[in-house]
Amino acid sequence: MTHDEVPVLYGRKASSRVRTRDLLAAKQRGEKWAMLTSYDQYTAAMFDEIGIPALLIGDSAANNVYGYETTIPISAEELLPLVAAVARSTSRTLVVADLPFGSYEAGPEQALATAVRFMKAGAQAVKLEGGRRMTAQIAALTGAGIPVMAHIGFTPQSEHTLGGYRVQGRAETGEEIVADAHAVAEAGAFAVVLEMVMADVAARVTKELEIPTVGIGAGAETDAQVLVWQDMAGMRRGKAPRFVKRYADVATVIEDAARKFAEEVRDGEFPAPEHGFH
Repeated sequence: MTHDEVPVLYGRKASSRVRTRDLLAAKQRGEKWAMLTSYDQYTAAMFDEIGIPALLIGDSAANNVYGYETTIPISAEELLPLVAAVARSTSRTLVVADLPFGSYEAGPEQALATAVRFMKAGAQAVKLEGGRRMTAQIAALTGAGIPVMAHIGFTPQSEHTLGGYRVQGRAETGEEIVADAHAVAEAGAFAVVLEMVMADVAARVTKELEIPTVGIGAGAETDAQVLVWQDMAGMRRGKAPRFVKRYADVATVIEDAARKFAEEVRDGEFPAPEHGFH
């Protein structure tokens, strides 16, 4: 295989979208990759342009777009327009859509019906939470030709059952995480998110699975890392989770711009003659 034939996730334009097989090939090469959330055309287009391989229209839109306190209230009807916007605004990244709470847990038929709606809206894959208890849903979706990214460890949609935001995989529960990971892979998932999982457990899962692992608060040994873009860019104020690294202070930039705009309007500086039609 020549250099030009090797699938490249970063660094150059491609004529087609990143596919699930490209992410598997990256794992086989030992190439790590990043995933970010996106919920609108502007961030989607920017992240696509710089070569982020996968974008997640997460149910995290609940508390990053819609103002809910948790991800539980958000509905498919609220997420579908965001999926369509991201899909229309990108040409290379793999677009992954979260299935919201209450839209797939009842069984394979409900999961398939919901996933079809998201695929028709423009997603190229869907993500759902749960390990062994979700294998029937994963098998049904992959059997119907819908790629599935699984999500185990801390699963926000189950926060009430898990007793809040708690690290998973301590002591004997580590074996449960490993069992969940193998189960979703065997059911057909093309990747699995490990959220707030002990680093040694995540490292073991990454080593044992053939499919890529995507970490968020799961240490440095996973094949990929995902962050909510507002956390990554410093849009959300207040104390951030331990696993978040802020790479910018976008909130301050926007505040300064808005403050300057308001001051210029108040002082009669804007609009100036060059901003009008004469």
